[in-house]
Amino acid sequence: MAEQTTITRPSPIIEEAQKNYLESLRDQVQTPLDTSKFAPGVAGVSALEQAAQQQAATQAGLGTLSFDPTTGTVTGVGAGTGVGGFQPFLDAAQAATGPTAFQAFQSPYQQAVTDATLAEFDRTRGAGEQAIADAAVRAGAFGGGREGVQLAEYQTKSDLDRARLLAQLNQAGFTQAQQLAAQQFGQQAQLAQLQPNLAMQNIGIVGGLGKQDFQRRQAIEDAAREGQRLQQFEAIERLGRLGQGIAGITPGGGSIQTVQGIEAPAPSPIGSALTAGLGAFSLGKLFGLG
Repeated sequence: MAEQTTITRPSPIIEEAQKNYLESLRDQVQTPLDTSKFAPGVAGVSALEQAAQQQAATQAGLGTLSFDPTTGTVTGVGAGTGVGGFQPFLDAAQAATGPTAFQAFQSPYQQAVTDATLAEFDRTRGAGEQAIADAAVRAGAFGGGREGVQLAEYQTKSDLDRARLLAQLNQAGFTQAQQLAAQQFGQQAQLAQLQPNLAMQNIGIVGGLGKQDFQRRQAIEDAAREGQRLQQFEAIERLGRLGQGIAGITPGGGSIQTVQGIEAPAPSPIGSALTAGLGAFSLGKLFGLG
């Protein structure tokens, strides 16, 4: 007696839907995706980040930086001064030292004060000389030897006093100028110590703003790439949902059943895949595309 089998098949409508689905799936999975539209990428360096980098380079005594127009990364460093940002303050401090540095800090009125003081001294000395002459006249010894000796002694002493006064005036002016030079040195040295810290604070602020700008632009680019990815995979994902729907209304997937205890062939891989609801990606393996 010949073997008998009973074949259970879906309705023609379902079979047509399966056929159309598999043809659409085959066409879709055989079409290459343009992955360049959603490939991972990094946003370029922002203008603020470049500004911070340039400030840091200048602070270190480097020249103008060159940036790649596409990525914004540093591509070159121009010839700089080789002098850090603090160096001008050290130079100013250095100028306040040395044997002649005090001259730059002398009062512009020093000579006027000296001239006025010596003029007053000379007036007082002249009065003293006149007093000696008047005393000699009263004593009837005007023009005598005693008057001459007294006048010579007075003039000698006056000359010494005038020289001491001039020296005191010059010393006072020199001391004041030296003190001002020392103050200038201390101030410039202090500024030379503070400048790097202040500069780095500014660089940090600008760099922080640049980092925020970079993160924002990176998020925008990532969102755009995700949109491109969803657009590229939209058809495949739609087919996957359709395949799950077809599987849900196709019990058995067109399997061949056994009659009289004889083992039937294995279920159709397409029907099984549909029944399992594996979707477009699993069915794609049936065409050697997985």
